[in-house]
Amino acid sequence: MTPARRRILVTSALPYANGPIHLGHLVEYIQTDIWVRFQKMRGHDCIYVCADDAHGTPIMLRAQQEDIAPETLIERIGQEHRADFADFAVEFDNYHSTHTPENRALAGLIYQRLHEAGHINTRVITQAYDPEKEMFLPDRFIKGECPRCGAQDQYGDSCEVCGATYSPTELKNPVSVISGARPIERESLHYFFKLGDFTEMLRRWTTAGHLQAEVSNKLDEWFKAGLQEWDISRDAPYFGFEIPDAPGKYFYVWLDAPIGYMASFKAYCERTGTDFDAYWGKDSQTELYHFIGKDIIYFHALFWPAMLAGAGFRTPSAIYAHGFLTVNGQKMSKSRGTFIMARTYLEHLNPEYLRYYFAAKLSNGVDDLDLNLDDFAQRVNADLVGKVVNIASRCAGFITKRFNGRLSDELTDRDLYDDFIAAGPRIAAHYENREFSRAVREIMELADRANQYIDECKPWVVAKQADGEDALQAICSAGINLFRVLMTYLKPILPRMAEQAEIYLNCPPLTWEAVLAPLTAHTVQPYEALMTRVDPAHIAAMIEDSTSSLSTATAPATGALLDNPIAPTINYDDFAKIDLRVAKIIAAEQVPGADKLLRLTVDLGGEIRNVFAGIKSAYSPQDLVGRLTVVVANLAPRKMKFGLSEAMVLAAGPGGKDLWLLQPDEGAAPGARVK
Repeated sequence: MTPARRRILVTSALPYANGPIHLGHLVEYIQTDIWVRFQKMRGHDCIYVCADDAHGTPIMLRAQQEDIAPETLIERIGQEHRADFADFAVEFDNYHSTHTPENRALAGLIYQRLHEAGHINTRVITQAYDPEKEMFLPDRFIKGECPRCGAQDQYGDSCEVCGATYSPTELKNPVSVISGARPIERESLHYFFKLGDFTEMLRRWTTAGHLQAEVSNKLDEWFKAGLQEWDISRDAPYFGFEIPDAPGKYFYVWLDAPIGYMASFKAYCERTGTDFDAYWGKDSQTELYHFIGKDIIYFHALFWPAMLAGAGFRTPSAIYAHGFLTVNGQKMSKSRGTFIMARTYLEHLNPEYLRYYFAAKLSNGVDDLDLNLDDFAQRVNADLVGKVVNIASRCAGFITKRFNGRLSDELTDRDLYDDFIAAGPRIAAHYENREFSRAVREIMELADRANQYIDECKPWVVAKQADGEDALQAICSAGINLFRVLMTYLKPILPRMAEQAEIYLNCPPLTWEAVLAPLTAHTVQPYEALMTRVDPAHIAAMIEDSTSSLSTATAPATGALLDNPIAPTINYDDFAKIDLRVAKIIAAEQVPGADKLLRLTVDLGGEIRNVFAGIKSAYSPQDLVGRLTVVVANLAPRKMKFGLSEAMVLAAGPGGKDLWLLQPDEGAAPGARVK
């Protein structure tokens, strides 16, 4: 029975446009793509849109580091994202960017409606300010010592050692992550969304089946604490959209990012002539689903529906959250080579291996998913190659060589085929409920039955019997038809393998409805291998490449700048230009008005240089006099407000008191080259 045609709009969370896609991101996009492909296979009108999240301080700063315009950066990253998604067979109906006219217009419209309805408030707040960079600092751009446990190098909002939360003003010895300067406090007028106005609406919405039960229960903590006003503005300099009628004030990235869903769909509508209001209008009956990670539930399940309701738009039908990805049971690690970029994976392994493995482990809950690389290889080899592909390969040769590719006129063993068809509604229900692991488990049980059938019928034995032609054709035709059903059920997970199977089967695209009738009196094409086994050597090479590429990897994490981003690689010729020399510190003194700097006078073997060094937190001037160190001697002089710095001393360490000047061996002469 054909299900009633549904109208569905689906989104995935927007990847941040300051770095490449990694395997942790792909959990979500693969999960969503499988669900969308299933809906389309069932004949539903299902549209899948996404976009790059292209605004915010991290993008502005990275563009400055690369000496390019932010627009140039996000365009380049956007092209990389599109290529990665396409190569993993993640198929969007529209992929856009939040830095677009559609998003600017919709963000302005929603803000104006909220403002006119009295849901926007303004007040002056005190913030940390970087006096050197002349910009206000988000909490994550301030580091210092935890006020509770004293742990060093902690962010301005929370301690990763003891778990304490606090304001940046409570940090001890705070410094700007951007410049190293000590932040000062400065007042600024900010704009706030009055989330508390929607408390009762959100209570009803979050308990009405729109969220997973564990998510709804978690949000109850926020209601008990009381919904606070949400700061939706940021001060210049900032890369984003300026707030209407508020010069120098910009929408916080988390205001216009979810509106990016609407903007991407708006672009789709303009391209295809689709009615935007039929999907986003207040009375829309369209099904709207957001797939997100569990770390951004707060924004999507509270702010987002409140903004939509307050601005006169419909709210989501449901928000589906998933857990994080671990690799070999641990958090992804650059040092272990398990922080794997999508492109690095693609250089070594078939993307459909990963699609299948994720599907085999995904449920409809928010539990974390582990990519165990040994299990990954074993499961793909056993299930896809050893079971599913094996069915076709065991039967195809006989059909091609003995019967010119023609399947039998009738399907014998119809009961087995009917059992496979009878499993369709159950498997479809698993897909619908996002219980992909249960769908995979049932499909593999069917594959076991198909292989058992072939084992029991022994076509290789029948092929040697003088009167076995009809039986051989019937057995192999039945096996190929069972393979066709299995590939239909696996098509949302393995779209490219399914396309290859359709070519081999010489049949129209596989759908749930099409396989109700078996292929009989039908000619198939010569068989070509549909999938090869996972080679452990390729996994090892991927891990090695992930480890060796640390110097170029920059992974975005829900809009946060990397703790300690590694600069782009340089070649040996560039490195050879650096002239490192032994220097003797002959004088050291405090720099009035500077929080981190000491003024050093160094002797490079008869040449005296003046150097400003950011080592005040670790050294007293009197302890440095007479000490040998290493400097970059051919660095262009830099004019600072305290004077001219004519070289750079080299130091290592995480910062604060844990900072150590490089020190040559005893007996080294000032001015000697360091090699």
